[in-house]
Amino acid sequence: MRKLFFLLLITSSVIFNACKKTTDVIDTATVKEYYPLLVGKYISYDLDSTIFINFGTKDTVIKYQVKHQIDALITDNIGRPAYRITRYIRKTAANSWVPDNTFMAVPTDFAIEFIENNMRFLKLKGPIRNSINWKGNSYIDTYSLNSVVKYLDNWDYTYDSVNVKQTWGGFTLDSTLKVSQRDEIIGNPADPNSYSEINFGAEKYAKGLGLIYHHFLHIEYQPPTPGRSGYRLGYGVKMTMIDHN
Repeated sequence: MRKLFFLLLITSSVIFNACKKTTDVIDTATVKEYYPLLVGKYISYDLDSTIFINFGTKDTVIKYQVKHQIDALITDNIGRPAYRITRYIRKTAANSWVPDNTFMAVPTDFAIEFIENNMRFLKLKGPIRNSINWKGNSYIDTYSLNSVVKYLDNWDYTYDSVNVKQTWGGFTLDSTLKVSQRDEIIGNPADPNSYSEINFGAEKYAKGLGLIYHHFLHIEYQPPTPGRSGYRLGYGVKMTMIDHN
């Protein structure tokens, strides 16, 4: 009887662990399904741009609308298939779209690379599963003496809330995921007499659609010195999808 009890216990444990391993895989979709690339495809966003004015003593938010449209299939600098993305901008829906920047997206078998202002970000990486993480800024020079983006160093991108259904504005999205990139506070931002820094990054993607939300914030506070009051440097960008084709 005792042998039978232990046999049942071991069998139950094996079955439980097998089931647990199966449920660990949240989404079997590929990164290309969450970042589809097709010439002519576009997504439009409300954009809030945070800047610091009055010699860094005051922050303000400027509102725009932007549209990211894939306009050509090209190759990158090492000959891989890539897509050129043109960003259009306008102040409100009453204004005409005006092109103001270009980006490049490079799809690989297991990742999506995004090049912006000569910086290569590893936006998505397989497998798509909660808690999977990778160094999303590893291609960016954050370490040389002349680097002006050292705050991007060693960011851990992590999948969170994978395969979640959401209502986004007027759209019902069957499957979304979140990529948490950074949530960092250095020093004490409430102390006006000491240096502090805030770095934050997060994005959301929808299967079959692409990027639906982007939030980035970098703030450095420099404490007062003789002859100058404390001030802030940095910027913030928040993009929220409002339309797509």
